[in-house]
Amino acid sequence: MAPSRLPPAALTLKQFLRRQQVLQLYRRILQAIRRVPAEADQHYLKKWAREEFKKNKDATDEDAIRMMITQGNIQLRELERTLQLANS
Repeated sequence: MAPSRLPPAALTLKQFLRRQQVLQLYRRILQAIRRVPAEADQHYLKKWAREEFKKNKDATDEDAIRMMITQGNIQLRELERTLQLANS
C-alpha cells in the first residue's frame, strides 16, 4: 500500500509555501522548455524534468529541499541563458 498523502488542509503554512515554490519552479522550467526549438530536445527535457521532480516528491528534509530548489533555479537560469544565446 502506498503511503498516504496529507490533504492540502493538513499542510502547515511552511509546507504549503514550500510546495508553492516547487510548483512555481516546475512551471517555469516547463515554460522555458517550450521555447527550445527542437521538438526532440523539448521531449527529452520535459521527460528529464518530470522524472527529477517525481524522484524527489517525497523529500521531507528542509535543507535537502532548499538545496534541490536552488539547483533547479540554477539549471533553469542556464537553460534560459542558452535559449537567449541561441536566439541572438
